[in-house]
Amino acid sequence: MNRTEFITVTAIILFAAFVLGWLASWLVHRLTRPTRSGMTELDRMAQQLHEAEEARDAAIAQLEEREADLASRLAGAELELQAAMDGLRESRTEVEELRDYIEMKLARR
Repeated sequence: MNRTEFITVTAIILFAAFVLGWLASWLVHRLTRPTRSGMTELDRMAQQLHEAEEARDAAIAQLEEREADLASRLAGAELELQAAMDGLRESRTEVEELRDYIEMKLARR
C-alpha cells in the first residue's frame, strides 16, 4: 500500500464515518421530533395553564378586596363598640350621681 492508496482509503473511511454520523443524527432528530398531535396537546396545556394563572390572579384580587372590606368593617365595628362603651361608662357615672343625689335628698327628710 503506497502513500496515495493510504490517503484515499483514509479519506473514504472518514467520509463514511461522516455520512454515518449525519444519518444517525438525522434519525435521532426524526424520532424525537414532536408530532403534530403532541404539539396540539402542548398548545392546549399552555392555554389551560394561562387560564389557570388568570383565574388565580382574579381570585387573589378578589380575596384582597374582601380582606380590605372586612378590615374596614371591623375597624368601623370597633369604633362603634368604643363609642357604645364610652356611652355606657357615662351612663353608669350619671346613674351613680343620681343615686347619690336621691340618697342625699332622702336622708334630709
